[in-house]
Amino acid sequence: MAKADYMMSILWILQNRTLITAKELSEELEISIRSVYRYVDALCASGVPIIAESGHKGGYRLMERFKAAPLVFDPDEQRTLAQAAQFAQEAGYPYPDHLSRAVSKLKTYIGPEQLETVLLHEKRMGVIFPEDHTAQEQLRQLDHSAAAGITILMEYLSGKEAKPKKRRLNPYGIVQWKNNWYVVGYCHERQAIRSFRVDRIKSLRLTDDTFEQPPSFSAGAFFMDSLLPSSAGNVPSVTVRISGQEQALNELCRHWMFSRMLVHRSDGEAVFSLPEDSVRTYVPYFLLPYGKAVSVLEPPELKHKMVEVLTGLLEHYRQSLVD
Repeated sequence: MAKADYMMSILWILQNRTLITAKELSEELEISIRSVYRYVDALCASGVPIIAESGHKGGYRLMERFKAAPLVFDPDEQRTLAQAAQFAQEAGYPYPDHLSRAVSKLKTYIGPEQLETVLLHEKRMGVIFPEDHTAQEQLRQLDHSAAAGITILMEYLSGKEAKPKKRRLNPYGIVQWKNNWYVVGYCHERQAIRSFRVDRIKSLRLTDDTFEQPPSFSAGAFFMDSLLPSSAGNVPSVTVRISGQEQALNELCRHWMFSRMLVHRSDGEAVFSLPEDSVRTYVPYFLLPYGKAVSVLEPPELKHKMVEVLTGLLEHYRQSLVD
């Protein structure tokens, strides 16, 4: 048998025995005691809580809490894990090899009928994502430094700078948004929490400095709040009423910003509470792709802003025809 097979055999034996010695395991599996020690060590390294009791009546046993937990997944759980793994792979998950090995183990230790079901469902769900996974190594480093609390030193090229600048960062977490990865953390140069696009990090290395992450901090929640800085804090808001076709309104209500600001939704109309300054900046441009499928009912200021934006766009292309 292969190493994995022996490990699974030991695990099943421990699952069904109160206590068993290494000698008894070696005799039952027809392997050497040294091999038993090696496989038990490998199981412990993989996270299985095996307790070794010394003495005349000693031996190996499983922690009761683990022993009571199921070691196998039901068909729905198997299908879900395989599909989630496929989804993560296509989305640029930074540990593709580990994920593939985990799914491979799942497929190895299930029955033929269950395996057939998993294979039927595995490729039925996907995510469209650019085929650029060059940032995987940096994502792994950032994930490790965030979990271990290690400060990094990076060279970062922002959209406004001609050359990359060095920054010291305490990474708190990584976030994927609109097919881009971002690292969120405390920037020592700005002395504030910031987010940085991973593909703009030209180089990074771990330092000898460590940090403690703020309790209950969510990198995802911070990132979403930072997209519209004025949406956080005590900022005046304005009621925005929009009517339109049901399909267009449904899409608008699923928009990353409008979904967070939705107050009321009825047939043919949606009401949002938006930061006042966003009505003059972000909102008109977010509404442009919906064309005539939606109409602004209020406030009048947003209507005027839409006219201003569209007039500017019209003049831009009219001038390009002249040139």
